[in-house]
Amino acid sequence: MNKSDHVHSFILSGGSSSRMGSDKALLQLAGQPLILRAARLLEPLAASVTVIGDPARYASLGLIVFPDDVPGLGPLGGIATALRISRMPWNLVVGCDLPYLTAAWLEFLIARALVSRADALLPESARGPEPLCAVYHARCAPLISAALERGVRKVTDGLAGLVIETLPYEEWKAFDSGGCLFKNMNSPADFAEARARLDAKL
Repeated sequence: MNKSDHVHSFILSGGSSSRMGSDKALLQLAGQPLILRAARLLEPLAASVTVIGDPARYASLGLIVFPDDVPGLGPLGGIATALRISRMPWNLVVGCDLPYLTAAWLEFLIARALVSRADALLPESARGPEPLCAVYHARCAPLISAALERGVRKVTDGLAGLVIETLPYEEWKAFDSGGCLFKNMNSPADFAEARARLDAKL
């Protein structure tokens, strides 16, 4: 597995977890909190791993955590914060609630970004672009910040005007044998499913 010295990785964990009823990032999966599991997945792949969220909430986990510059702006605000603090040209951004991501897939995604001339590289699933498992160049920062100032909150709307390279299903299906690669964990039912799938691999 190759670690890229040109990529900073970020885990977004600023949501309210209202559907889950508790902080989903701290739910235990495969023997560890979901957010710590994500960090351990990213550590071998990028120069550094930073959580965008509440530092007090995750202080006991030993992670580097930065708060959102402006709370309440959703994932787009988290991406803007990540790009502001990053010192790397490329930035891998993942949501904390994607328990089925794999190192092989993320390594492939990073490698594709490093040779891309686009501003951002987004996989595309049946739901559309997946901006919370994507790689953003530092040059995205001004346009995303300007979108937030205009009141834009939907992530894909905030990327309008950027040069986006998408990865269709045909290019990532080999990494998704279970059909769950981008399935997020929002509800207790999702948590039960993820626990059954991942704990079974222990």
